[in-house]
Amino acid sequence: MYKKIMVAIDDGETAKQALVEAEHIANIYNAEFCIVYAITNNTEDDRESGTEILAQAKLSVNTLNVESCLLEAECEYSLNGIVEAITIAATDWEADLLIVGTANRRGLERFVVGSVAEQLLSRINCSILLVRPQKI
Repeated sequence: MYKKIMVAIDDGETAKQALVEAEHIANIYNAEFCIVYAITNNTEDDRESGTEILAQAKLSVNTLNVESCLLEAECEYSLNGIVEAITIAATDWEADLLIVGTANRRGLERFVVGSVAEQLLSRINCSILLVRPQKI
């Protein structure tokens, strides 16, 4: 069913859970697997930090054939820049499925901060799986 699975991560816990789900589904379907991370400030520190996060993510999966890509989002567009960068990456890579973690914000915090996952729902042209935080 899925041939190309992309997972968009950040440095949060739900991103780690999304990565586990992506690996699991990729193994079931023997699908290609790509991990992406978006930076909003194109500085050397941000590129190094993003590269390190991607490297750690690749090390955490047991799938041998994993691609990764550091995305540069337009910083003046804030969350919209990240959403746009992920949307373009998923389209260009021709992903069948995009997996992303969601912070599960509610109320005023959701209104003020917004949600990359929520915005992706209306922009992405492939299936999307949202991974919510695990309740402990």
